[in-house]
Amino acid sequence: MNERPPEASASDGVVLLHGISRTARSFRRMELALQATGFATLNLDYDSRRKPLDALAEDIHPAIELFANGRGGAVHFVCHSMGGLLARVYLARHRPSRLGRVVMLGTPNGGSEIADRLKDFSAYRAFFGPAGQQLGTLRDAATAALLPRPDYPLGIIAGSRSIYPIASVMLPRPHDGRVSVANTKLDGMADHIVIRSSHPWLVRNKEAIAQTIAFLREGQFAKDAR
Repeated sequence: MNERPPEASASDGVVLLHGISRTARSFRRMELALQATGFATLNLDYDSRRKPLDALAEDIHPAIELFANGRGGAVHFVCHSMGGLLARVYLARHRPSRLGRVVMLGTPNGGSEIADRLKDFSAYRAFFGPAGQQLGTLRDAATAALLPRPDYPLGIIAGSRSIYPIASVMLPRPHDGRVSVANTKLDGMADHIVIRSSHPWLVRNKEAIAQTIAFLREGQFAKDAR
């Protein structure tokens, strides 16, 4: 994007939800860009490897509720990887009254084939915990019920580069090394875009950051930057 996006209302806020095994630090570059554009931010840490999605949604609720109640404008969500699934669970249970727009980066909305292949290995189960078992493409009825179709403005950013040569053979192309582009998509999404970035770097990619801000401001990605 060549032009600086219009500034947000001083009362608009953005909740940032990192991916599994990551921390709020992974979103720092995105957070600073959002703040420079005028958004207040809540960049949350949560125990992504210790609890299932429904329990994590309850863990993050008090902080988000306090943040939302302190805003006079919209409350948006920007999420990376599993953070997008957590947002879907959270918004189905605790939707803010002034919910704005949602951006997901590399979220396995249709699941990840890598999780399918590794979920029964003890090392995977030990490292990624209960939520890691909910990332596969074949979801049981209980997990599927946690993830209803979104009825809010949703923009999805997918990556098309990989830095994982071994994991790449498990995924249909194109993919970002962790999630296929096809499995980032979701019925009811408002817009979808693919950028040349690997999964872990989506949150730091300049184009992804610019497109995130564009969607939060306009409800669609910037077509001249595609």
